[in-house]
Amino acid sequence: MPQPKNKQGRTTKNVATPHDLAFKQFLSHPATARDFMQLHLPAELQAICDFTTLTLEPGSFVEETLRPYFSDILYSLKSSRGDAYIHVLIEHQSTPDRHMAFRLIRYAVAAMHRHLEAGHKKLPLVIPVLFYTGKRSPYPYSTRWLDGFADPGLAEKLYSSDFPLVDVTVIPDDEIMNHRSMAALTLLQKHIHRRNLADQLDRLATLLLNEYMTGQQLVSLINYLVQAGETSDAEAFVRELAQRVPQHEDTLMTIAQQLEQKGIAKGIAKGIEQGIARGRQEGERETILKIARAMLQNGLDHHEIIQMTGITRAELDQLHH
Repeated sequence: MPQPKNKQGRTTKNVATPHDLAFKQFLSHPATARDFMQLHLPAELQAICDFTTLTLEPGSFVEETLRPYFSDILYSLKSSRGDAYIHVLIEHQSTPDRHMAFRLIRYAVAAMHRHLEAGHKKLPLVIPVLFYTGKRSPYPYSTRWLDGFADPGLAEKLYSSDFPLVDVTVIPDDEIMNHRSMAALTLLQKHIHRRNLADQLDRLATLLLNEYMTGQQLVSLINYLVQAGETSDAEAFVRELAQRVPQHEDTLMTIAQQLEQKGIAKGIAKGIEQGIARGRQEGERETILKIARAMLQNGLDHHEIIQMTGITRAELDQLHH
């Protein structure tokens, strides 16, 4: 029974058509592939190919979902102009595909990625070649991938120029202040690695007063400062910010209190380690109970105290009296 076909004309379940199998068997032979390239590659590309270095690349590098549509013939060569590498990607197609040019670009990028993963520093020049043998003649679609866009001219300009770059490290702070809802995040990310952010307090307070961000964004911003920042005293910074921004004071003070609790917990955890070491000499249980009592006096949550010290709920209750 013949295999079911998909809309590209290839059999499903990754079973290649007879056209593909025959083509791949022939083109997998380097001498045949050399003849193919010398017959069909443009002269200017042949001129940079050192055909004595022609090597069939083993294995597949195209994602599994695309395997039914790919002949998987990839050759590498060295350039006759130096150490550069050239890959020739040969695809066989027996049914026209409107977006084949885009597929070839995807395959070419996959080949470039594999080349870099192998340790090379420069991208190889990948030459996609489509070998068409379908019933419909001539081949009806463009093999220029840019023609797949609604505006090929704009696409060509975009993909042949430098991509947009936002280099936060060189944008002046005064300019960042005009970035509206992006300003606070941009400013903080620019200076996040500094030990002292005190000189940024005025700018951040001004931005918060302008109400450019939501409450959730404010929380995210402060969490970012705490988690990624290198400031020596995040809690003091947040408290100072709270005093300058009345409309966010409650939120910021809550965060400051949480930071304070974490700082106390961190200090006590260190004390526990030291206390246990001393407790081996003084009577471990008694020392840990003293530490737990200190945690209670500093307002730590009961559940956290039990987790950190290992004492029982009954022992904790007795410490209240």
